[in-house]
Amino acid sequence: MSDLDAAFQQAQVDVKTLTSKPSNDDLLRLYSLFKQGTKGDVDGKRPGRLDMVNRAKYDAWAKLEGTSQDSAKQSYIDLVTGLLGK
Repeated sequence: MSDLDAAFQQAQVDVKTLTSKPSNDDLLRLYSLFKQGTKGDVDGKRPGRLDMVNRAKYDAWAKLEGTSQDSAKQSYIDLVTGLLGK
């Protein structure tokens, strides 16, 4: 396992220790960076407009299309670090 993968896994643990809930924008950013870092580019059909939560998640992930998985992992780590105030 690379240092980046280890730090990414640690960030996934650390994000659960936040004392206050992140903003919706931060939550969408965490979700999209996690998905891009683990799965790569978004696939599947965009949810319908009545499914607002999943549509927002899909759209946030789709904005990262073309971003490398390593870059997404590092951005996720940086975001978690910032949210933790480290």
